[in-house]
Amino acid sequence: MSTRCLPTFLLVGLLTACGSDSGDGPAGPGDEGEPPVAGCSDGALPGGALYRVCFPGDWNGDLVVYAHGYVRPDLPLAIPDDAVEGVPISTVVNALGYAFATTSYRANGLVADVAVEDLVELDGTVRARYRPDPSRTFIVGFSEGGLVAALTLEREPEPYAGALAACGPIGDFAFQIDYFGDFRVAFDYFFPRVLPGSAVEPPASLQEDWESVYVPAVLSALDADPGAAAELLAVTGAPADPGTTGATVIDLLWYNVFSTTDARDRLGGQPYDNTTRVYQGSADDAALNAGIARHAADAPARVAIDRFQTAGTLTAPVVTLHTTGDPIVPVAHEGFYATKVAAAGAAALLQQDTFARYGHCAFEQAEVLSAFNRLIARTP
Repeated sequence: MSTRCLPTFLLVGLLTACGSDSGDGPAGPGDEGEPPVAGCSDGALPGGALYRVCFPGDWNGDLVVYAHGYVRPDLPLAIPDDAVEGVPISTVVNALGYAFATTSYRANGLVADVAVEDLVELDGTVRARYRPDPSRTFIVGFSEGGLVAALTLEREPEPYAGALAACGPIGDFAFQIDYFGDFRVAFDYFFPRVLPGSAVEPPASLQEDWESVYVPAVLSALDADPGAAAELLAVTGAPADPGTTGATVIDLLWYNVFSTTDARDRLGGQPYDNTTRVYQGSADDAALNAGIARHAADAPARVAIDRFQTAGTLTAPVVTLHTTGDPIVPVAHEGFYATKVAAAGAAALLQQDTFARYGHCAFEQAEVLSAFNRLIARTP
């Protein structure tokens, strides 16, 4: 799987209203732009990202920019193919009357900071290629795309009427980095020698043999010692419903295995730090804190995390969505972000919805549609 969050987006029943074709559109327009026609066209942005723009047959004049989730850094750039029950998101958005635009970003992996530039280039490209300009542009993002949406609205607000930021690490990115690291060191403590390497240095062989060797090994270890598995979840705070422990553990370890080296490269050093962390929730916390692996972050990398930190300085409405049992991006981000927005004096522009449910980006279709409609209603 390339994209780690494939969101359930908008109400599929509305697809019957769409008469457009999601195939390739016509050749590029002239210098002054041209009226859009139904269908999709692809291209490349100045920064190197790929993009796709899709128009419905009866365009309402507004544009939805879609920011996708995390993609493995070793995969080639590609237009996100996220879908709803097999139907492309572009088709769903067009069914509502909106134009749709998305981008691969200029790189995969931890790129939320530079993805802001890609979304700005995407909006500018749509305005340069087509006439008339969109009346309003909305950003919709899930998972890492939720962070991209929030950062874009804060840092480059002028083109945007609002954003829907769902299940993203928008509250405190250092907290997110440490959450992944804490899970790996705790797993290694409770299940030693199951995985090679460490939380900060996963070897290449771990990636290469992840599905064939290590996923079965992790699941076998969990089955062999359910008590230790329960302690692992208690110590890390990672949620799991009955029957989902294996999925939670595998998904969280996936991020350590496939994103740690990329994060180190992007941030200019090792960013995870648990030197002063006091762990609680095990049968013997004293032994846990004495025996768990400790790692000190490289100072420049810890500073570089600021490139991914939101500020809460909103000038347009933002609606956020989160499940209370999100095992990948903890719901605590919602509280962190609300505090930032309030401190910036923008609390009136933020609306947050949480749902008592397990899963990452595990929203029902009607919930997302309702959130999007509320965002639209709050914009002039």
